[in-house]
Amino acid sequence: MESTLPTLSIVIPLYNEEKVFEYLIQRLDKIISQSPNKIEIVLVNDGSTDNTVKLITEKTSLNSNYVGVLLSRNFGHQIAVTAGLSISKASEAIMVIDGDLQDPPELVFDFYAKLNEGYDVVYAVRKNRKEGIFKKSAYFIFYRLLNSITNIDLPLDSGDFCMMSRRVVDVMNNMKEESRYLRGMRVWAGFKQIGYEYERASRAAGEPKYNFKMLLNLAYTGIFNFSDFPIKLITRLGTLGIISSIIYLIYNIIIRLSTDIVPSGFTALVFLIILFGSIQFLFLGILGEYIIRIFFQSKTRPLFIIDKILSSNKIHKNNG
Repeated sequence: MESTLPTLSIVIPLYNEEKVFEYLIQRLDKIISQSPNKIEIVLVNDGSTDNTVKLITEKTSLNSNYVGVLLSRNFGHQIAVTAGLSISKASEAIMVIDGDLQDPPELVFDFYAKLNEGYDVVYAVRKNRKEGIFKKSAYFIFYRLLNSITNIDLPLDSGDFCMMSRRVVDVMNNMKEESRYLRGMRVWAGFKQIGYEYERASRAAGEPKYNFKMLLNLAYTGIFNFSDFPIKLITRLGTLGIISSIIYLIYNIIIRLSTDIVPSGFTALVFLIILFGSIQFLFLGILGEYIIRIFFQSKTRPLFIIDKILSSNKIHKNNG
């Protein structure tokens, strides 16, 4: 029946993905035809400026398995996924996947089988990446650094590609934090989780949408949202500075009292001024990262604004 809830939902954020859209739909259609369960595909347009909206509109009008969520502007990848999770109607499980086909949507069957073994979250672990040595090295270092300083045990080499049970998604939908690091929120929610290794492919078409600046911002979000290390670093460096100053002061007093040498060193003095001045700016920057997150959170604005929901399914039309 039309009103029956889907068993599975697949949430896919899209930003200027007209070149890959056809390949994505072909593989999703095949999954739908092979699945014994009813599958809902939630296509979230994150303010695209190409023909992505037109393609989503055409597909949702022809196939009731597809739901289009058109955001009012570009809110960013993490918020687009959040919007898709809030719209998904699956009764059992929701999968999150990017639209570039680097992560195979066909793993929906394997992930769902793991959920049926009693897990609430199945997260994908990249055992191989088809990317440049610089990018692979940066990811390798970042994941291990983040895991070493966070207050939760973040799985290594795991991104947003995952499947979550309905109750985990409900928990995440109730998290209203403005600065979102979904893979961290997923771990924080708890429940029984397991990793699933896979080979990460190259993009099917088009250009990567995550540039270095965006990746750096995501890294900042992960560090400042799930670690108290930066704020503790201020205390540790401050303590180290005080101890160093006391030792240097005692050294100069001893030299002055025990010898006729008058301590001097204009160069050393300038160096110390610059050093401690720089440390103070570092402290202010770290404090600023926390303060700006508090500032934006205090505005209590909605995380996203939906312009339209496109679907031939009455469930979404009634709730959109």
